[in-house]
Amino acid sequence: MALTTAGTAACAKCKFFDSEQSAELGLCRYNPPISQPSGDTAGVWPKVEASDWCGHFEPAAA
Repeated sequence: MALTTAGTAACAKCKFFDSEQSAELGLCRYNPPISQPSGDTAGVWPKVEASDWCGHFEPAAA
């Protein structure tokens, strides 16, 4: 198995990255939204930078 590094597994290259925010900031859609302490507010998706990475990386479709 090949070693995955931050350069090859960056959020910007992942199928779960939603870049509607900007080119450098987006939302991670791997997990469900994070609930908030107040029941009045909706859950939010985690904000990530395009250069971030994690162990859930899956390449985006070309």
